[in-house]
Amino acid sequence: MLAKSVIDDVLEAALSTGGDFSEVFVENRYSNQLILQGGQVEKSLSGREFGIGIRIFKDFQSVYTYTTDDSREGLIKAAKKAAQAIKGEHILQPTSLERQAIESLHPILLHPREVEKKRKVDVMKKAYESAKNYHSSIEQATIKLFDEEQMVLIANSEGTFAEDQRTRSLLSIKSIASDGIQMQTGGHSTGAFKGFEFFENLNLEHYAFEASRMAVTMLGAENCPSGKYPVILDNEFGGVIFHEACGHGLEATSVAKNNSVFANRIGEKVASDLVTYIDDGTLKNEWGSITIDDEGERARKNVLIENGILTGYLIDKFNSRRMGMASTGSGRRQSYRFAPTSRMTNTYIASGKSTNEEIISNTERGIFAKYMGGGQVNPATGDYNFSVMEAYLVENGKISKPLRGATLIGNGPETIQLVDMVGKNLGHGPGMCGSESGSIPVNVGQPMVRVSEMTVGGRMGEE
Repeated sequence: MLAKSVIDDVLEAALSTGGDFSEVFVENRYSNQLILQGGQVEKSLSGREFGIGIRIFKDFQSVYTYTTDDSREGLIKAAKKAAQAIKGEHILQPTSLERQAIESLHPILLHPREVEKKRKVDVMKKAYESAKNYHSSIEQATIKLFDEEQMVLIANSEGTFAEDQRTRSLLSIKSIASDGIQMQTGGHSTGAFKGFEFFENLNLEHYAFEASRMAVTMLGAENCPSGKYPVILDNEFGGVIFHEACGHGLEATSVAKNNSVFANRIGEKVASDLVTYIDDGTLKNEWGSITIDDEGERARKNVLIENGILTGYLIDKFNSRRMGMASTGSGRRQSYRFAPTSRMTNTYIASGKSTNEEIISNTERGIFAKYMGGGQVNPATGDYNFSVMEAYLVENGKISKPLRGATLIGNGPETIQLVDMVGKNLGHGPGMCGSESGSIPVNVGQPMVRVSEMTVGGRMGEE
């Protein structure tokens, strides 16, 4: 992507005013998005993104710039301009670059750019027909297909020289049901670190039916009551609460600045004994997985909380300086336009010992949150507010009537201590996570989990 001799010169130019670390990040990305509505393709967007980021450290100072000019002269000019923010003497010389042998953890069978658009549209039409024909009340179904291939080169003054290719595919289905008076929406998404083979092997009917079933079910739902209840969070995307309210608080981005309730608490009990919380970028072909991070560090499995005890953080190169702790392979960024920082990959609560039946039957009266929606969280405190797309009342140990308008309100560090049952059915759900270094693909996951008490906001008065 760039000649080694050019990279050498750029790294040295970046250190010319006294920096003690320099880095070059080269990105070449191809992406494709198709949207099908009413059985017809409404939008087709394809594009290429290319650019180079240059980063410099001096002690606890970090400088970042980027450019689309890949000429030797243009890159050296950009490096020297960025280096002007560093005040010191040119002492350090870059370590000789040694190419790393990177073996992909995620085999790709059909690269998206090699697949004609008609094959992609055929997949979408099959999903559309399944969603639309699920029930007579389904008025509209929208199918979105996304794929991308990202090639990166990462080199730094410590001798790192690595190249990587990331290929991801995603399918989203949204259904709208109407009974002539009201309308309700249902949605389902699934994605993987795979090529077009992901869509060909996908159970399209399952995901289409789930989106439409949710919309139809919510048409007949009653308003959710308000109050404090035991809450059962279903597996897969149910883990979004812990991702937002706890996961971000375990990233060095906030921990290094003491802007997290988990800062300086390694070895302390921060969660229920039943909770083991893991971030694992090595899971084969999962949506949030990586082979190396955007700083050239190999992906790894990071156990953050083990049986309720805080055991680690997610750490990038710059914040490792502030914290005096090694990088955990967690430096990620949306593109060359962003400097990397500590981010999650596939973050989940590990499987427990309870069955789904045991969790539900041991709940006298509570709320079952089958599918979570969006929400807001204060990363400094962990306070959150999440909507529930599909919820049910639990009565006498059984799931009963569907509920709509439910929101879950609470504090992440407190909620994770109130987990009193953890199931065996670990599952992952794909999403996009936004933070200082942009929006990146992540998985959130968990088995079915029960929280002994949560504040539930609804449209009915408190019971």
